[in-house]
Amino acid sequence: MARAFRAIFAAVLLVLSFVAHVAAGPIEDATAAYAKGDYTTALRLLRPLANQGVATAQSTLGLMYAQGRGVPPSYAEAMKWFRLAAEQGNATGQFHLGFNYAYARRVTQNYAEALKWYRLAADQGDARAQLGLGDMYAYGWGVPESYADALNWYRLAANQGDVLAQYKLGVLYAKGHGGPPNYAEAMKWYRLAANQGYAFAQDALGTMYFNGEGVPKNYAEALKWYRLAADQGSVAAQFDLGFMYAYGRGVAQDYVRAHMWYDLSAAKGNPMAIRNRNAIARRMTPAQIAKAQKLARQWRPTKQPRR
Repeated sequence: MARAFRAIFAAVLLVLSFVAHVAAGPIEDATAAYAKGDYTTALRLLRPLANQGVATAQSTLGLMYAQGRGVPPSYAEAMKWFRLAAEQGNATGQFHLGFNYAYARRVTQNYAEALKWYRLAADQGDARAQLGLGDMYAYGWGVPESYADALNWYRLAANQGDVLAQYKLGVLYAKGHGGPPNYAEAMKWYRLAANQGYAFAQDALGTMYFNGEGVPKNYAEALKWYRLAADQGSVAAQFDLGFMYAYGRGVAQDYVRAHMWYDLSAAKGNPMAIRNRNAIARRMTPAQIAKAQKLARQWRPTKQPRR
C-alpha cells in the first residue's frame, strides 16, 4: 500500500511540475512583452493562463485593466483579477486590492479591507504594501493614528529602497512625529530619496542645509539641492531657488534669475511666488523683466537618473 501511495504521489508531482514548466515559458514571454509595451502579445499570452488560475497572470491582467493597457480600462475587471490573484496569496494582487480600497478607486472606500489586504502583502515583504500601511497609521485611516507604527512600516519599505517611504520617514523624523525631532535620521532618509531623484526630498534636503537643521548652514549645498528639485519642476524648489537668487544666498544676487524662478513657481499657482515676483519686478528694468520672462518660457523640466 505504501509503495502504491508513493507511486501515485510521484506521478502527481510529475504532472504538476510539467504544468508549471509549461506555464513558466508563456509567463516569461508575457512579462517580456508587457515590459516592452507589446500589450497585444501580453494579453494573448496572459488571458488563458489567468483563466487556468495562474496567479501571476491574474495580477498582471488586473494591472492591464486598471491602466487600460491593451484593453479598455475597467476597474471592475481589474478588481476581479486582483481578487482572484490575491486569494491565492499573490502579493501584487493583495497590494492592489488594498490600494483600491484605501483610495476608493471605483470601489467604495473601505479601510478595513484596505488594511486586511495591505497587511497580507506587507507580511510577504511587498514594499508598496508596507508603505500603504505606514500611510494608514500615519493618517489614522481605519486605525488609531500611530506614528510609531507608521515609522516601523515606512522603515521596512524604505530599507527595500522605496523612495516614497524614504521621504516620508524623513518627514516624520524632521517634524518629530513619534518622538523629538531627529535631524540626523531625517537627513539620512531625505538623502537616500534625493539620490534617487525624488524632487520633494531634494527640496527638503535643501531646506535643512538652508536652515542649518542637523548640519551647519550651507547655502551652497542648499542651492545645489534646490536646483536639482527645481529642474524637475518642483513648485516649492523653484520658489526657494528664486529666493536664493533674489537675496544672493549661496550665489551672486541676480534679479533676472530670481524673477525667472519665481515666475515658474507662480505659473503653477504659488501665491508667495506671485507676490515675490511682483515685488522684485519693481526693482528691475523692462529689459531685465523681458529677459527673465524669456528664460522662463524657454525652461524645460529635466528627469534625473539615480545618483
